Amino acid sequence: MRVQLAKTLLDRQIVDVEGRLVGRVDDIAFAVDDEGFPYVDCLLTGPAALGRRIGGRAGRLLVAVADRFTDDPPGLPRRVPLAQVARVDAVVRLRCRAADLPPSPSESWLRRHLIDRIPGASRASG
Repeated sequence: MRVQLAKTLLDRQIVDVEGRLVGRVDDIAFAVDDEGFPYVDCLLTGPAALGRRIGGRAGRLLVAVADRFTDDPPGLPRRVPLAQVARVDAVVRLRCRAADLPPSPSESWLRRHLIDRIPGASRASG
């Protein structure tokens, strides 16, 4: 059976179990099992993933921006393990909350260096 992953997954919104937006599927990461068969390991989201996918000057600019907003360049995309995907329809629906996923490196940087410095930010709902 032939599966068209790009058409099925790329650019779809990712929402958590509570319906909150996590991001968009900007790329797909593959791995290889012990028998040498490739499989989808996780979905990638964020400017670093999108920049690497589209390539060229615009892609390099997106990656450079992502690198600027991380503490340890190169900025890596947020990884959503395929095991957390409940189903794919108009959007990619997860079986977990967004807060249970590994944090986005650029979101973590922005929180530490910008958001947390805003007076009253610690009282804001997340």
